[in-house]
Amino acid sequence: MDFHDVPRLPRGFRCAGRHCGLKATDLDLAVFVSDVPARAAALFTLNHFPGAPVVVGRERIRTGILQALVVNAKVSNVATGAEGVEDARLMGRIAAQELGLQEELVLMSSTGVIGRRLPMDKIRSGLQGISKELAADPWPAARGIMTTDTEPKVLSIGVGEATLTAVGKGAGMIAPNLATMLVFLFTDAELEAGTLQARLVRAASGSFQCLSVDTDTSTSDSVVLMANGLAGSVALDPFQEALDAMCRRMAEWIARDGEGATKLIRVLVEGAASDEEARRVSRSVVDSPLVKTMAFGADPNVGRVLMAVGKCFDCRIVPERVSAHIQGVEVIRGGVRAPFEDSDVRALLQRDLIEIRISLGVGDGRGLALGCDLTEGYIRENAAYASS
Repeated sequence: MDFHDVPRLPRGFRCAGRHCGLKATDLDLAVFVSDVPARAAALFTLNHFPGAPVVVGRERIRTGILQALVVNAKVSNVATGAEGVEDARLMGRIAAQELGLQEELVLMSSTGVIGRRLPMDKIRSGLQGISKELAADPWPAARGIMTTDTEPKVLSIGVGEATLTAVGKGAGMIAPNLATMLVFLFTDAELEAGTLQARLVRAASGSFQCLSVDTDTSTSDSVVLMANGLAGSVALDPFQEALDAMCRRMAEWIARDGEGATKLIRVLVEGAASDEEARRVSRSVVDSPLVKTMAFGADPNVGRVLMAVGKCFDCRIVPERVSAHIQGVEVIRGGVRAPFEDSDVRALLQRDLIEIRISLGVGDGRGLALGCDLTEGYIRENAAYASS
């Protein structure tokens, strides 16, 4: 897939980013708007403490139609009770009035510190007049949704006459279901409402559901897809391929930008008893602090990989059938260390992409996990996060 060198929004979509005072100086508020109502689908966190915007969002997405998203950073509006839910609704109401839209067509999202209510005076002030700043440039809005990200994340790709664009954030509190992140997908392709949710689920299953930075499943995770149809119909198979590729690329970008991360780790498990068991094993490996620090330190201590595989007690593991490759070099054969030169693997582990391939030899199941290394930067970032 050829991604655009300069990402752009699809026709009929505009956005804006602002500083409303939630952060000290950086942008902390964003609005995304379609000129016309768009067919929509969404996936939300499975955490038992969903944020207030998630609670309201689950209600609003049932119609399958949205026209705008309003997003704030720094305060997540989680664990704030009925008052927080009303704050989320008020945030959407203010945005709808400013944009001249029906309130139920606005989806809200918040990301940041858990347990704090939104300062609605700042939200109201920040949204005032924002409709005059709406533009086709996605970058200010992308910066407005960042928390501990080191950079804004925007991708776009062409699909026939249509464009597909993703704007995302996420760097910590990331684990499958979904991962701690917000990703907003926009397209001007005309797509059938009944298929949109299934297409998003498929794309997420091979990308965001494979993503884990620190095993912590966020309370605010949301992935939203809006299709306004202004480019007309597109071939469905190429669109699905583009959506799959877009979500994979964004998931890898989020993993690379994990808090303090210096390397992306990609773990592929094959030969498992089932796809689900393969996914469990791949996540066990990518989540292991010892594997993460092995990657960071470029230390070919391959026993850590075996340990992470072996602790999957609910999966079928036959030690003498297990093999593993790191960066293409066979390091485990038949459950024991294979002959290899430490210096060769150490040199390969210096790269910013670490690929680990494991075969369990007990079936046809396959599973992928994406993650990152673990550094001192992760501790520094999270030790100071609430007050930063």
